[in-house]
Amino acid sequence: MQELGSKEMYGLRVGVQQRVLPDYRVAFFTCLADRFPGQLSVFAGKPLAQEMIRTANGVPRAQYVPGINIHLFQPAHPLYFCWQMGLLRWLGEWKPHVLIVEANPRYPATRLAVRWMHQHKGKVLGWGLGAPPIKGSLSSIRLAERKSFLRSLDGIIAYSRHGAEEYCLAGISPERIFVAINAVAHRPTDPPPPKPPHFEGKPKVLFVGRLQARKRIDLLLQACAALPKSLQPELAIVGDGPLRQALSELAARIYPSARFLGDRRGAALDEAFTWADLFVLPGTGGLAAQQAMAHGLPLIVAHGDGTQEDLVRPENGWLLPPDDLTALQAALHEALSDAARLRCMGKASFRLAVEEVNIEAMTGVFERAIYTVWEGTSGLPARKSESPG
Repeated sequence: MQELGSKEMYGLRVGVQQRVLPDYRVAFFTCLADRFPGQLSVFAGKPLAQEMIRTANGVPRAQYVPGINIHLFQPAHPLYFCWQMGLLRWLGEWKPHVLIVEANPRYPATRLAVRWMHQHKGKVLGWGLGAPPIKGSLSSIRLAERKSFLRSLDGIIAYSRHGAEEYCLAGISPERIFVAINAVAHRPTDPPPPKPPHFEGKPKVLFVGRLQARKRIDLLLQACAALPKSLQPELAIVGDGPLRQALSELAARIYPSARFLGDRRGAALDEAFTWADLFVLPGTGGLAAQQAMAHGLPLIVAHGDGTQEDLVRPENGWLLPPDDLTALQAALHEALSDAARLRCMGKASFRLAVEEVNIEAMTGVFERAIYTVWEGTSGLPARKSESPG
């Protein structure tokens, strides 16, 4: 592999390995491709059918190479493995200077990719949620394997500050860890339409996401039904999924005013966010919460994988224990009792979306991490326009 000097580093070839390419990641990879014109290639396979992940078949302005995933067990199984056929062939053809991989030791081919990169004087960045405690079957062996894998990387990009702390506890030097807050929405350029300091009619509550068990929409329906009549909101549920029929039947019994709007995208989804006074995500997840922030909405979100702590702060919402109906009901009661306060919290959400939680900020961290591991320094090298002639 050609070793690039500082004047030539703008021709860095970057490779990205993903188990799958979800459609919500396309905007981010397109933004990253703009930072490395003609020099980004993405390798990914397909999910299991039961995962119901919407995938993309390419990335604008980047090369996309499909792989073949061979799955052992289900992704939630403690002994799940995924072998990615074609990964080493792609590396040999693309010859990246820096490779970004999912920081997951359960993809054995990734270990071979790390070894290949180091043999060819390349650098490898991991990208992951963190390193939470491992319990259950063969936990000590799995923990040792994870530590060995993480230490083989030249740097790690964490989805959140919480994840970065877990990587530190796993023995990774803080100098090798970068925090790129997980984002799927671009930095908003125009503020949302102003709302009056009072509710126009009943308060309006919005949920957006897949209708599946882990989203706990059943808790949201129960919490709304338990509120005093004067505070019971109009509830709109956007999304589709395997539980739609069951949730519709539950709503008909306990909260018949809830509306199921189905899957919405683009302008139709923007309309739903503009309509709402409050966004609620009672289960795991968090990506839709970023879109809500970009539309100036306050949030009620349950703890999940740790990324929620970077989105929900006292000034813009409520972060709740998972699966806690009492806490959800209390947060809804507090939020819907004070419209003027909600408006202030919505402005705080929008400010965070502009300053911290957006695709452009995330891309900037990736760019800095790529340059840092390649140069082996703690600073970002000068850009091409700033380089001496």
